[in-house]
Amino acid sequence: MEKKVKITFCGGTGSVTGANFLLEINGRKILIDCGLTQEEKLSDDIDWGPFPYDPKEVDILFITHAHVDHIGRIPKLIKEGFRGKIYSTEPTLELSVLMLEDTADILSKHTDLGLDMIYTKENLRLAFSLWRGFAYHEAIDVTPEVKVRFLNAGHILGSAMVEFVYNGKKILFTGDLGNSPSPILPDTERVTDVDYLVMESVYGDRNHESKDDRRQRLAEIIQDNHKRKGTLIIPTFSLERSQELLFELDTLLEGDRIPVMPIFFDSPLAIRLTDIFKKHKNYFNEAAQKAISPGKYLFDFPGLHNTLKSEESRMIGNVPNPKIVIAGSGMSTGGRIVHHERHYLPDPNNTILLIGYQSVGTPGRLIREGLKKIHITGEDVPVRAHVATISGYSGHKDGDGLLGFVEDMQDTVKKVFVVMGEPKSSMFLVQKLRDNLGIDARAPERGDSVTFVC
Repeated sequence: MEKKVKITFCGGTGSVTGANFLLEINGRKILIDCGLTQEEKLSDDIDWGPFPYDPKEVDILFITHAHVDHIGRIPKLIKEGFRGKIYSTEPTLELSVLMLEDTADILSKHTDLGLDMIYTKENLRLAFSLWRGFAYHEAIDVTPEVKVRFLNAGHILGSAMVEFVYNGKKILFTGDLGNSPSPILPDTERVTDVDYLVMESVYGDRNHESKDDRRQRLAEIIQDNHKRKGTLIIPTFSLERSQELLFELDTLLEGDRIPVMPIFFDSPLAIRLTDIFKKHKNYFNEAAQKAISPGKYLFDFPGLHNTLKSEESRMIGNVPNPKIVIAGSGMSTGGRIVHHERHYLPDPNNTILLIGYQSVGTPGRLIREGLKKIHITGEDVPVRAHVATISGYSGHKDGDGLLGFVEDMQDTVKKVFVVMGEPKSSMFLVQKLRDNLGIDARAPERGDSVTFVC
C-alpha cells in the first residue's frame, strides 16, 4: 500500500512572515508554525480570516521558534477549538510566554476586530497548558511510524528545524535558518540526507557583509556619531538581535574600539527576554560561554542602562550627547523606537542604524529607501539624520548560505519548496537551486498543496 504525505502551504508564501504549514502524514494532521503575517503593521487583516483547515482536527502544532510571525496566531487557533499538543524546544517555550503575552497586550486593544476575544489570558493559559518543551535531537513519537526531532537552526535561542522520518524518508521544515557563525549561537546544523525540504528564503537574492566587516562597520558608525556628538538610534527586534547587538558592543568596548558613552537599552520586552538568555547559557556557542567570566553577565558592560519604566525612557532625551539608544520595534512599526525617531530623525548630527530585515511598506523600509519624510505617531517627521545599514546583523542566512545548506543534501533531496520570502527573493533562490544544483525547486503560492509517496 502506498504511503502518501500531503503538505498544504497555508501561510508564509509570497511573504517573509505568516508561517503556517499543514502536514498530513500517517493519519495525523500536523501544523508547523502558526504565525502572524506582518507587512506594514504588527498583524495584517489576512490573519483574521478563517483558517483553511479545521483547528479542532489538528493533532499537533510544532513551533520552530518564538518570533511572532511563527507563533502569533496560536491564540486564534485555541479560540477556534484546537486542543492538540504543542511542541517546541525548551527555550522556545519560555520565550514564547513573553512574546505572546506582549502580542496579546497590543492586539487585545483592537476591540473593533474582536481581537479582545481572541487574545485573552484564558486562551494563553490554555495554549501553554498544551505546550511541552524538548531538547535538540530528543525523539518525539507522533505515531509508531512517524518519528520527529528538532535540529538546531542557529537563528535565535532555541530555534529549530523540524525533521520528520516516515517510511525511511525524511521531510525537513527549516523554519528560519541562522546567519552562522553567530556571536552567541552555534552554527546551523548540517543536514545531508533530506528527501523533501520546505525552506525559508528571506535573503535568497542577496548576500550579507562578512562578520568582520559588519563589526568594523558598526565600530565606524559609532565612532562617526560620537565625533558629531549625535545620538545613534538603533531599531532592533526584541528577541535575538537585541542580545546579539549587546554582545557586539561589549566586545567592541573591551577591545577599546569604541569610546565609552551612555548606551540605553530601551525595550522592556527585550530586557525580560534577556533574562531567559542568561538562564540558557548552555545553548550558547563555545566562544560565548567562555566570554562569560565568573561573576560577569554576558549582557552587562560600562555605560549600559536598562530602561524598563516609561519615565526612564522619557528621561533619555535629557542625557547629553553623544549616546546610543537601542529600542524596539525592529521595523519601526511600534514600540518605544518610534518616539525616539520622532525626536532624533530631524537632526542631521544624529544617526539611525538599520540592522535587520525591513518589510515592504514599513517605516524602516521607507527610511532605508531614502524617503525624506515619514509619518510617525500621527505627524510627518523629516528625516535629516544620517541613515546607515548593516545587513550582516540579520538573523537569516544569505543567498550563498541558503545555497550551501541545500548543497549538503543535493544527492538525496527530491523536491525543495521555497517559502518565507518576498516573491523576488524566493524566485531568485528557486532559479539558483535549479541552475547551480539541478534540483527540483518551486515557490508555492498560498493554498497550494503537494502530495508525494514515501
